[in-house]
Amino acid sequence: MTPPLLVFGWGNASRGDDALGPQFVDRLRARLGNRPDVELIDDYQLMVEHALDLAGRERVLFVDASLVCAPPFETRPLLPAADRSLSSHALSPQALMQVFRDVQHAEPPPCTLLAIRGERFELGAPASGAALAHLDAALQWAQGWLAQPQEVAACTS
Repeated sequence: MTPPLLVFGWGNASRGDDALGPQFVDRLRARLGNRPDVELIDDYQLMVEHALDLAGRERVLFVDASLVCAPPFETRPLLPAADRSLSSHALSPQALMQVFRDVQHAEPPPCTLLAIRGERFELGAPASGAALAHLDAALQWAQGWLAQPQEVAACTS
């Protein structure tokens, strides 16, 4: 059976704070243990194949690093959109949702973006102290998101 909740973090572990998405997934996995209602996925980038990971979900949380969001993090609901990333090998969450809609001929589940503020994205850079503090704050918020019933989560993101 497909777990109703999906948390998907992505980023490049070789680029400092760009690794916040996968680090988020790793730390959340350690906090949650073996919760059968939550699936955790991390990858280098979102790809067209990941559209199938949305099937059968009640809610999806996409987690990525951001240089432009307000610290410590921002959240916002997402809608499907055929943006320029559809012609790329790496997709935005909105484009991934659009692929799901096009392939499944159905609406994707409610999706939320959790953008965690990062500072250093240079190749070979370690994670910044500020980004790690932002990661901790985002993890705290996510535990509340995971505990919310679907109808509340869709309204408060």
